[in-house]
Amino acid sequence: MSKMKYFKWLVFALFITATSTKISYGQNEIPKELYTAAGIPDSLKEDANSVIRYSNDEVTITGPGQELIKHRSIITILNENGDNEAVTVLPYNKKYDSYSNIEVKAYNADGILMKKYHKSDFYDGLAVDDETLVGDERFLYLKHTVANYPTTIELTYEIEVNSFIDPGSFDIQDMEQSVQSESYKVLVKPGLGFKFFNKNIHIKPVKDTTNGFESYIWKINNSRSIKKEEGIQAWTVLPSISFAINKFNCDGYPGDFSTWQGYSKWIYGLHKDVSTLNPARVAEIQKMTDTIKTDKAKAKFLYEYLQKNTRYVSIQLGIGGWKPFDANFVDTKKYGDCKALANYMYALLKAVNIQSYWAVVRAGFNEYGADVGFPHNTFNHEILCVPFKNDTTWLDCTMTTRQFGNPGPFTEDRNALLITEDGGKLVNTPRSVASENQFNSEVHLALDSTGGAKADIKIFSTGEYREEYIYRASLKQEEQKEKLFHQLNIKQPSVFDIAYAGDVDGVKEMDVKLEYDKFCDIATGDKLFYRPHAFDLCNITVPVVDKRNTDFYFEFPMQRTCITTIDLPAGYIVETLPANQSLKFTYGNYEVSYTYDAAKNQVISKARFNLLSHVIPAAKYNEMQQYLDAVAKAQNKKLVIRHKA
Repeated sequence: MSKMKYFKWLVFALFITATSTKISYGQNEIPKELYTAAGIPDSLKEDANSVIRYSNDEVTITGPGQELIKHRSIITILNENGDNEAVTVLPYNKKYDSYSNIEVKAYNADGILMKKYHKSDFYDGLAVDDETLVGDERFLYLKHTVANYPTTIELTYEIEVNSFIDPGSFDIQDMEQSVQSESYKVLVKPGLGFKFFNKNIHIKPVKDTTNGFESYIWKINNSRSIKKEEGIQAWTVLPSISFAINKFNCDGYPGDFSTWQGYSKWIYGLHKDVSTLNPARVAEIQKMTDTIKTDKAKAKFLYEYLQKNTRYVSIQLGIGGWKPFDANFVDTKKYGDCKALANYMYALLKAVNIQSYWAVVRAGFNEYGADVGFPHNTFNHEILCVPFKNDTTWLDCTMTTRQFGNPGPFTEDRNALLITEDGGKLVNTPRSVASENQFNSEVHLALDSTGGAKADIKIFSTGEYREEYIYRASLKQEEQKEKLFHQLNIKQPSVFDIAYAGDVDGVKEMDVKLEYDKFCDIATGDKLFYRPHAFDLCNITVPVVDKRNTDFYFEFPMQRTCITTIDLPAGYIVETLPANQSLKFTYGNYEVSYTYDAAKNQVISKARFNLLSHVIPAAKYNEMQQYLDAVAKAQNKKLVIRHKA
């Protein structure tokens, strides 16, 4: 599904206040003050990097999969953080979409035209990632270099679209962006079942009938920006209006989206004729698994077989953006995209009489799920659901290193659409827990009498940490070093070496060796002062705020532990051990203890950091902030050793 791959990730956070003032201009009747910086009300500059001075969209839907979009916008960039508004990216499908009347104009603060661009000035590129071999999705790209602030960018275009599932959405404003005047108009032929859904905003359209079309007009005026909060997920505050029609047509395949069941049947129709392996391969798969006693064990074997024998490659041509490759093709060629690999896994399980279901989902860390009451396409990924007698197992078939039954936070805790022959249903994917994402470490730290040190570190990782370190092993040593130092706040060593050991039963081992000419923080007289660890177990702090408005999101819950054994230099003893600490907040805890073995002249510390939920309610933000500050202070306590008299 090419539409199941992100082309441009939009990040928004804002609060909308639609005033009673109504501003409306025709496409060619825009007052000059909307081009000048002086025409921006002071209230719209606060916490804003850019201001939408004027935006007008007119969408005419003439039939299933048929629409014409006319767009004109004027945006003033206030500072360098708003420079993304000087970049124009226009995605399109080369088979079904056609742009015309493209024009970009740049104005100075006084509204004087400084530069004009046309379609011929745009770069026309293939909209694919490194894993997509070929596709129909393309984009037009233009970047205007901003020399002075404020600068105003005017964009005009028309696009004719001849294949789609839903008509998109009215995304009202971006993060730290205010709106002076916006209008969005939809003209739709009666009988198509047009519908809309408000998210994070209460606004109603003006409805009318015009020349045989149903007409809907939304207006936004003088909507202020909101300052970005750290750890925010934009969709939780993003005001937008999503559109859908009951009767759609995608690449010549008509469908019905009046219900989730209807859309599920459409997807099922694209899968059913490509989901069976040929009889010879079925016999081979059965022979491969005939000594395995349980269905779940067979499914695990076949999932690992898929991981070892296939790779993710995307070919998105025509309906191939939605219809998977035939399972026999994947079996022979050993590659496919998310839906092709999920379909292949479905066929493998089918060969040994294990029932499974395709499921489409919106993937991404902390993404949202499908809305029960508003059927429309929000999906970008396909996975597999396998219902066993005592539990339900979810499989992400694109992840070649993921443990069986643990799809992880990339698709967790959100509504996915289960695809069945008689019409699917929305089901919630499981939520991950801290014990699934473990970072456990053992450190041997040898101090010397001159303040230097050597550290041997062993890290044992599961879940998301395991996935991360498997990926890092493919990077250059310098990149690995940079990422590890950033993640763990490691002091810069004179010697650094990293190696990856076993990956047994879902536990990946990484070994790190560090050498320091100076490891102690302070040397004074006969005393040496140290932070008694090679790295920070928790390297997270958040700013103090007067009031938190939105929930705070980490990527996943976690458990992190470290046991550190410190060899003191010969002739030195402990003068001061850091105090033991036990810190708690509603969604986590941190504990650290220190003991001194005088016989071995060793200090041993045991530390544990748990984050039990990765979503922290806004009301608990201040508690979390104080807790994380306390953890940082606890990690900064000093071990003091002195030379024996």
